Amino acid sequence: MSAKFESRDIVLPGDLLYEGRARAGDNTYRREGKIYATRIGLVDYTGGRVSVIALRSSYTPIVGDVVIGTVVDVELGQWKVDIGAEKEAILTVNEAIDRPFRTNMNLVRILDVGDTIAAKIVDLDKRRTPILSIRGRDLGKLENGFIVTMTPSKIPRLIGKKGSMINMILKETGCHIIIGQNGRILVNGPNREMEDLVTTIIEKIEAEAHIPGLTNRIQAFLKSYKEKKE
Repeated sequence: MSAKFESRDIVLPGDLLYEGRARAGDNTYRREGKIYATRIGLVDYTGGRVSVIALRSSYTPIVGDVVIGTVVDVELGQWKVDIGAEKEAILTVNEAIDRPFRTNMNLVRILDVGDTIAAKIVDLDKRRTPILSIRGRDLGKLENGFIVTMTPSKIPRLIGKKGSMINMILKETGCHIIIGQNGRILVNGPNREMEDLVTTIIEKIEAEAHIPGLTNRIQAFLKSYKEKKE
């Protein structure tokens, strides 16, 4: 039994990652007792599981995820929403305003094309189309702040273990941040300077997510920023 790379090494599709007993995780497959990569990314050997963290990837919808999307069409009793996935998501009236659809409703008064929303994926239909809801805390139309994007697979690095990274950013900047698992992040701060600081941090995490010691580097970056301001 042996690993063929070090954790966080970059691997290519078809690379042999592991021989022996281990579970095949994300972006890998098993064949004849060996685990291979299916995507370009960073290999991870954790807890008896071999995975590849994709360096670049589209978003794969999962029930329970909070996502940030843009309304792209208004149809009878529902809206179509771009969440960066293979298929556009659906938001029905029932999951938007907690009352049944009536044909005389003017849906554009609730949400119109171009509106940005935070929503939760509550189901995937038979065609794997994501079904959304905006009934919940911090969900619904987003009218303040702006959107920063990052690779969806790197969102866990922005959050950190038990929320350590994002809580540090919130504390040091005073910004309100909504993280979409689809790689879209709403940033709304007390001033433009703090919003720009958060944007810089997100870009740094995006670029350095594969390098160990990320939390310490972000902590040092924030400390250096504060010292310069003083």
